[in-house]
Amino acid sequence: MPRDPRQIQLEIDSARESLAATLDQIAYRTSPTRLKAQGKNAVQRFLKTPAGQATVGAVGLLVTFVVVQKVRHRGR
Repeated sequence: MPRDPRQIQLEIDSARESLAATLDQIAYRTSPTRLKAQGKNAVQRFLKTPAGQATVGAVGLLVTFVVVQKVRHRGR
């Protein structure tokens, strides 16, 4: 039994619209600008937590230690 060409065209149009919507979603989700902003916000939120502040303090202490060691080593 042959299918109605109008029905086939409607199915094609529906599939095309669905594909276009999917591609738009992929483009939005992988947008470098959006991902950069999302990452920046996540880091800023983390740095406001006690764990984030402890991490910054530990890194600062480590950098200070390394600099002092380098200065001491040059003096010898």
